[in-house]
Formats: sequence, structure tokens, C-alpha cells
Amino acid sequence: MRSLGLVRSSAALVAAAIIGGAVAVGAVALLGGLEGATTMVTQTVASPRMASETTPRGSMSINEIYENAAPGVVQITSTSGGQTSTAADPFSTPLPQMPSTSLGSGFVVDKAGHIVTNYHVVSGADQIRVGFSNRDTVEAKVVGADPSTDLAVLLVETGSEALTPLALGDSDAVRVGDQVVAIGNPFGLSRTATAGIVSALQRYIQAPNSYTIDHVIQTDAPINKGNSGGPLLNARGEVIGVNTQIETGDTATGNVGIGFAVPSNTVKDVVAQILRTGHVDRAYLGIVGQSITPDLVDTFKLPVEQGVLVQSVASDSAADKAGLEGGDTEVVVAGETYVLGGDVIVAFDGEKISSIEKLRDAIAALEPGDKAKLQLYRDDKKLSVTVTLGRQPPSPQG
Repeated sequence: MRSLGLVRSSAALVAAAIIGGAVAVGAVALLGGLEGATTMVTQTVASPRMASETTPRGSMSINEIYENAAPGVVQITSTSGGQTSTAADPFSTPLPQMPSTSLGSGFVVDKAGHIVTNYHVVSGADQIRVGFSNRDTVEAKVVGADPSTDLAVLLVETGSEALTPLALGDSDAVRVGDQVVAIGNPFGLSRTATAGIVSALQRYIQAPNSYTIDHVIQTDAPINKGNSGGPLLNARGEVIGVNTQIETGDTATGNVGIGFAVPSNTVKDVVAQILRTGHVDRAYLGIVGQSITPDLVDTFKLPVEQGVLVQSVASDSAADKAGLEGGDTEVVVAGETYVLGGDVIVAFDGEKISSIEKLRDAIAALEPGDKAKLQLYRDDKKLSVTVTLGRQPPSPQG
């Protein structure tokens, strides 16, 4: 497979965000650490009530999860190239080109033969083949893809007995510390199970088209090259995420205990749109913005304590047509760079906006062509502006 998804460095993504529905280039939540301390340990015996609180009702063992889910996990082989390349001399014979093959994972979502995987696993492929647990390998076609969430839906034609759909769980119900199991094909080793916990929630990772994927699940379940597109399952065997990227810490290309999965609720929305229309449309405002921080408020005496600074406005976007204004003065506060002097958005369609993430979520709930009312401050003056949302372009650069 292609490198397990756009392997991401530990540096934070750019704080500015081009707003575009569920995804945009945005500020990343920094990874935290633990300080050492001397601790006195006393031995206690857990009461039955305590034990039941740490074990979710209906939970299964890792073996049970694997036995139930592994038949629904597939290996995806994507092949591209293999024809001829253009020689440097246009009058010479074209040079032969070896085909490029990559491996990834995916999982069955229905008896009709639809399979979910990562966009980057199948992007640019001339041929896609899917391997099942019964060793059958069939050709697949792409029904639709969404680079903004790094998701794709494939379709295979095979007997229903080969299809074991996996249930999509509720990723909003996931909590830090929940036990999880990843099943995939790391380095081509088919249907490998690894286990861990949910390490953090609400992470932000960069999608293949440079937007940001929101509400990402972080896990320490080992995932490596080949796991991309495979399921992350909870203790009930439900898919709560699609394994997409790893953090290597700039020291290696393998797992160091930090992996990221696109949440299942995002998967549900994307798959539903792809099956309905073959593509995904997102509403788009067209600004680069940043969340206001307490340090910024204290230093520059801003008129509000919460909101989103408009750094710049994309030409001919919904924000541009509505007359929103970007900033013109760059400042550094607590090590972060901000652009002041532009509008400050404080509410969107009646909902208070406390951060860039809240604004992205509010836009994501609407569709291209929908109208929305913005409350904003321009200097010390409060204004109300109505925008007609556009359609998110293929990339932040348009």
C-alpha cells in the first residue's frame, strides 16, 4: 500500500484553517506527555461493582472479536502503471515501465458487495483486486471516493457467502481508555489482529488533498503499512474507525504507538453520500481562520473572548461575496502567529462559535447553496451578515 497514509510528523498542522464543511486545514491538538512522580502503592481488592464499570456490557474477548470480524476484513492490492513511459527524445522508442503495486486493507459493509477503504490505498490505481478470507480474489471497481476524509467505497461482484458485513458503531460514544482491536494486513500479513486502547479523541490529521480530517481517534493499537483502510473495532466488535495514518516521530517508518482512525460517524455520512450520488459535496465558506485564545484577548484587548479570527478570504468565495474582511497585521503571542485586523466570527446561524472546530462543524451540517447568518465583530462594531455557502473545492488552493 502507499505509505500508511500520508505519514504525519509530530509538528502541529498549520493553525490557520480554510473552512470547508467537515474538513479544512486547521489547528491540530498537541500531543501531551506525563510527568514522573513518586507514588505510594497500596494493594486493594476491586469490588464487583468496580469490575463491571471497567468492562462494557456485551464486550467480547480479543479472540471473539477476531473470529467475528476477520472474515469481513479484506486485503486490497492496487496496481498502477505498467504501460510505457515517454522517452526524453520524442523520436525514440517509449521506455517500458514496471507496474507499481501497493497493499492495503478494507472491510465489507453490506451484502451488496460494498467495501470501505482509504482513498490513498486506491488512488490512481489502474486495477484493484480484493482478497477474502476464503482465499478468493476478485476485481473491484471504485464506486466513489472522498479525498477530504481519505475514504473510498469499492464494489465487488461475488457470492453473498463470501461477504461478512461489519457493523458501524457510534464513534461519538467512544471514550479515552476504551479497549480496541485493529484488524488488517500489515506488510501483507493477512488479517493480523493488534490490540490497544483509545489514547485520545478529537485529533486532527491532514487528508490527501491537504484539508484536515476532524474528530479523529488516536490509538496505541499497533498499525503499520498495510493496515490502512482496515477497521478499528470496539469491545463489542463494532467498527468505530478506519485506520488511516501513523505517527512515526521522525525516527522510523514503523509503528511507535500512535495511530489515527477516521471516526465511524464520519464514515457513515461519507458512505451514504457516495452510495447515493457517487461523490461527496461539502458546504464551503472560504476563509482562513484561527480560534481566539485568552492570551490573545489579554494582550490585544479584543472585543470578544471567544470566536474565530478571519485571517484571509478566498477570492470569489461565499465569504468574499458576503463582504467578509481578512486581517493585515501579523503578531506572535505565546509562540503562535496570528493575523489581526480582520473580522471576528462569533456566531453561525444562531450557534455561538467558540473555536475554528465549532465553525467547521456548523458549516458541515449544511449543504452547498444553503444560506447562513453570521454574527461578527469588525473592530468594535457588531455586524450581521448572510452568506450563501459555496461548494468545497478539490483542495484548499482551489
